[in-house]
Amino acid sequence: MEHTTHPTADVSPLATIGHGTRIWHHAQVREGASIGRDCVLGKGAYIDHGVSIGDNCKIQNSALIYSGATLEDGVFVGPGACVANDRHPRAIKPDGTLCTESDWQQGTVIVRHGVSLGANSTVVPNAVIGEWAMVAAGAVVVGDVPAHGLVEGVPARLTGFVCRCGHRLKKVGESGPIWEMRCTYCGEVMTISKASADGV
Repeated sequence: MEHTTHPTADVSPLATIGHGTRIWHHAQVREGASIGRDCVLGKGAYIDHGVSIGDNCKIQNSALIYSGATLEDGVFVGPGACVANDRHPRAIKPDGTLCTESDWQQGTVIVRHGVSLGANSTVVPNAVIGEWAMVAAGAVVVGDVPAHGLVEGVPARLTGFVCRCGHRLKKVGESGPIWEMRCTYCGEVMTISKASADGV
């Protein structure tokens, strides 16, 4: 199959949709958006103009991804999550007139390979979420997140590290600037830079 689009979805003919991708009820994909292969867009998901989404991504119900966002392969976006693009939003200018496109400075968000953004989380620009990181449900991310980092809260704070399987890593050793960490679930061992762990 090429891709599957529910009859109620609104997909621009100027968007690019990869082979095997499924787009469900009332989702909207704007012009210039690019969605990779074998993705799933849930009910009511919104993909703004120019957004880039890689292969094998899952965008859950009512998730909102605005222009300026790039999602690499294998990203999970939970229900109601929002990837925003404006750090200083206003509807009107100081003189009370309506803001126009020329009054707006678009920010960017890059979500690296394998990241999970939990339900109702929000990422504001400008931010890079490192590969395999996990953003907890309801968290508000206001800056960069290191690879494998687990961030929680409002604003989101680094509280630990997670394995590729999604479970917590535990420190089991160290050598100079590196921690050796083991997954508490699958047992995988990996190294994490101490510099990326400030505050943990």
